Amino acid sequence: MNVRASKIKLVLFDVDGVLTDGKIVLHADGTESKVFDIKDGTAIVWAKRLGLTIGFLSARVSTATTQRAAQLGITLLHQGVPSKLDTYEEIADGLLLDDEQVAYMGDDILDLPVLSRVGLAAAPADAADDVRARVHWVSRARGGDGAARELIELILRAQDRWDSIVATYIAEVQDQQA
Repeated sequence: MNVRASKIKLVLFDVDGVLTDGKIVLHADGTESKVFDIKDGTAIVWAKRLGLTIGFLSARVSTATTQRAAQLGITLLHQGVPSKLDTYEEIADGLLLDDEQVAYMGDDILDLPVLSRVGLAAAPADAADDVRARVHWVSRARGGDGAARELIELILRAQDRWDSIVATYIAEVQDQQA
């Protein structure tokens, strides 16, 4: 697993069921709400600071997803895509990346075409059985409950970059104690 993770330059996430628990609250006025996990968002920010490219790839269009992407500084945001595989190929080609340099986390069978191509295919613990059976790695966490953070940590550890994040926070504690 470390060999696969060490090659990753781009991490793509499905949104509903991966970055959220898959539930959507529809309000009377037609708007919707989703719940995103702060642990996932923090890890995405760390990954970006360390040079990984992060993107969201969703079959649905959602204002909540657009807002969350903006909060995290995600500019690689594709929503309402009829074919995730076609969109994935456009992204990888545009960034001049080989499949082995890309990780993708998806939770349902519509993610299988992309999951079958990438160098590191991942799924949250509560992904569909057919997905969990076909990926390289399954998180301990459920979608929307830290699964994305686990994947990012796996990648950064394999690339020997995780310790720099931990060291930053240890230094902050030591500065406060001095």
